[in-house]
Amino acid sequence: MSLAISTKKNSMLIYIIGIGLLTGTLDAIAAIIDNWKIPAAFIFKYIASGVFGKAAFAGGPNMVLWGVLFHYLISFLFTTAFFLLHPMFYSWFRNKLVTAIFYGLITWVVMNVIVLPLTNIPPQHFQLIPGLTACGILIVCIGVPVSFIATGYYFYKRK
Repeated sequence: MSLAISTKKNSMLIYIIGIGLLTGTLDAIAAIIDNWKIPAAFIFKYIASGVFGKAAFAGGPNMVLWGVLFHYLISFLFTTAFFLLHPMFYSWFRNKLVTAIFYGLITWVVMNVIVLPLTNIPPQHFQLIPGLTACGILIVCIGVPVSFIATGYYFYKRK
């Protein structure tokens, strides 16, 4: 009996880990650039405040690390879901860019309608320009990498 995992599954896992690191990093960089007047540490403490509440802002480097961890965890979850469901979504749209836009929109909706209301982050009123900016960031930083790389994985590398 062999405990080795098949090459196909290893390959998929490697792709998901790589894309998760890419999307998490791109999204973090975009958040830092979009909020250039705010220290990066504060951005990650804000993310950590979703779990730890206001105490995250009084915390030190450990809260920044928690924020980074939560940021990458969320990025990996979206990346994994979109990567695994990519054949279905791509079959609907038959276009990598349209699929990428769909991924970004879904990410924005899930985060703002489901995830954030379940956290300790106080609710905020919707504002059009910041909302569109956030959605655009998610399209570029999550949707495009997942859509383009997953299309290559499923349709070009497997033939």
